[in-house]
Amino acid sequence: MSERPVKIPGPDHPITIDRKHAHVTVSVAGKVIADTREALSLKEASYPAVLYIPRSDVDMSLLEKTDHETYCPYKGECSYYSIPAGGERSVNAIWTYENPYPSVSKIKDYMAFYTDRVDAFDVVT
Repeated sequence: MSERPVKIPGPDHPITIDRKHAHVTVSVAGKVIADTREALSLKEASYPAVLYIPRSDVDMSLLEKTDHETYCPYKGECSYYSIPAGGERSVNAIWTYENPYPSVSKIKDYMAFYTDRVDAFDVVT
């Protein structure tokens, strides 16, 4: 079994994580899945920024962990959750790095949502 590569963010592939000063809510099928004022904004290289929501501000009773996993050499192993109330559209709608690499450790215990797999992803600044 070969080891997975581990890369450190740097000038060629920067990653910044900052507090997002906003009220963020996520809903599916009329249910509020997440509601926070403590989101983090992760900006990686040339990709659009992604908001990560504290797990403590996500209604975990509305989610179902899946077997789907991916790997990022900069962040580590990624787990996924579905939102059953959203049906097929909300399968693997949420991702999380449960044990992120040290360079991005701030996102531990945070979750990110695919905005096209939920009914509403509202950010009010």
